[in-house]
Amino acid sequence: MATKPTFAPQLAIPHGVTDISFYIKALGAVELRRFSNDDGSIHVSELSIDGTIFHLHEETERTAVLCPDTVKATSVTIGLFVDDVHAVMEQAKQAGAKIASEVTDWDYGYRQGDFIDPFGHRWMIEKAI
Repeated sequence: MATKPTFAPQLAIPHGVTDISFYIKALGAVELRRFSNDDGSIHVSELSIDGTIFHLHEETERTAVLCPDTVKATSVTIGLFVDDVHAVMEQAKQAGAKIASEVTDWDYGYRQGDFIDPFGHRWMIEKAI
C-alpha cells in the first residue's frame, strides 16, 4: 500500500525552550511526543493540529536549519487552512502572536491573515471563500 504524501514542517526553536504552550493555546495543537535534553529543554516536539503533524526542533550547530531570530528573517510562511480565520487569528493574538497582517478577503478567493509566533515563524491563517 502506497503512503500518501503529506507535509510535516519542522520549525527551528532556540536552545533552552521549555514552554511551547503557544501552539496549544493559539492553534489547538496537541503534543504527541517529546524528546528532551538533559536540562529538560525541548530537543524535538511532535505536535498535531487536527491530524496534521508538525515538529519543533531545537537549532543545532551541525545543521543549517536556523531559527528566524538567529537570521533576523524567515523564508517560509506556514499556511494553515481553518473554518474561522478571524477566530484563530484572535486566539493566536491572545496567546502572544504578533499580528503581521489583519484578516482580509482577497479577490483571488481567499480570506487570510498572518501572524508571527513567539519563535519568529510566520503563519498564514486562511480559508477559501
